[in-house]
Amino acid sequence: MSEPRNEHRSGGPVFNGPSSNNQIAWNNETVTQNQQNNGTGTGAAPGFEALAERVAELLRQLPQAGLPDENREDAEVAAGEVLATIAGPEQPEAGRLRRALTMLRGALDPVATGIAAGATLGAQEWAVTAIEGLVA
Repeated sequence: MSEPRNEHRSGGPVFNGPSSNNQIAWNNETVTQNQQNNGTGTGAAPGFEALAERVAELLRQLPQAGLPDENREDAEVAAGEVLATIAGPEQPEAGRLRRALTMLRGALDPVATGIAAGATLGAQEWAVTAIEGLVA
């Protein structure tokens, strides 16, 4: 079997992996490019955009929330499951979403109630607020 040759071309950009949503103009005197994005940017099923934004914000705040490592990791996995469940153009399966949200609330509950070792008062307050915002 012959192995594919690496060809080097100097005439344009080379993409060595996935590439999407790009606009490229190469060797043009004048160019006009337009791009229209009518989506919310969340990638969530219609009607679940707000939940996706809340979960994404929760994920952004997790590193600064002061959660013990084990609880933070559990919350990250559970939040990822919620986002995966509501991703796409189709309505998510209700039971799967309910279970994913229950997992996420369950990951945050020990922190919110003060049971988690090493949870600070700020982390407790943050977890309570996060849990209250997790409604489908």
